[in-house]
Amino acid sequence: MQVEIDAHSGFCGGVIRAIGTAEKFLDSGAGRLYSLGAIVHNEEELARLESRGLVTLGKSDLDKPAGPVGGETLLIRAHGEPPRVYARLREAGVKVIDCTCPVVLALQKKIREAYSRVAPAGGQVVLFGKIGHPEVLGLVGQVEEGGVIVVENVDQLQACLADGSIRRDHDIELFSQTTKSPEGYAAVRKCLQGAMRGATLTVHDTICQQVASRHRELQEFARSHDVIVFVSGRESSNGRVLCELCRRVNPRTWHIGSVAGLQPGWFRKEDRVGVCGATSTPKWLLEEVAGAIKNLH
Repeated sequence: MQVEIDAHSGFCGGVIRAIGTAEKFLDSGAGRLYSLGAIVHNEEELARLESRGLVTLGKSDLDKPAGPVGGETLLIRAHGEPPRVYARLREAGVKVIDCTCPVVLALQKKIREAYSRVAPAGGQVVLFGKIGHPEVLGLVGQVEEGGVIVVENVDQLQACLADGSIRRDHDIELFSQTTKSPEGYAAVRKCLQGAMRGATLTVHDTICQQVASRHRELQEFARSHDVIVFVSGRESSNGRVLCELCRRVNPRTWHIGSVAGLQPGWFRKEDRVGVCGATSTPKWLLEEVAGAIKNLH
């Protein structure tokens, strides 16, 4: 059985930067380091970092005694946060290490600017993204509440058009969460373009180019192997999208979070097996999975 790891899988640049920054701080012995939310949506990597001293918090923990206090340090992960979170941390005297991905920072700025252009005349900002995703919460938090309409797919868009929450007779500026599927964004764009009634639709290309290229590369990788083992965390939105992309190309695609999820019955001795993962999957985990597969037969 031949086993190959996808050369393009593994952390994206934003995650590499955030984890590298956290490791450098932890190695320095400068004190406790908190992360606001999971620094990466991968349980195995998160456990590794927490074993080194990283403390993961939810937003509700900021008001609890166990949360950071003045003088302690908190890391903002690559997903970013809305301005109100930074203000809250400043008031508490917490030191901030901002690891928001530059691509996300640019998108936050674009959304603020778009809202200032269209809102005064009744126009709207629409975002193709996963409702409740950390990046999306940071994006919609750039403007006043309700200022950005989030749709996850064409069906939700059509529902918003039908009930009037998206007004087709006013100018609209359309954006995408940075890690969404280019194909899904194209479908939303096409639907909205066909629905406009005498108003202007401005479409912004905001999917991360590293993510977009991964879609093309991963399809070819899935086609060139008999079996695909896709490795990602349960909470990885990017992982679910990319795994489904592989499955559409190769029905013998299996999704696991770690070596423990492997099943010998998935494989034949003559198979060419491809191991790949999400932008939140560490290389060391892909290598661990590949090694375990080689030892199955």
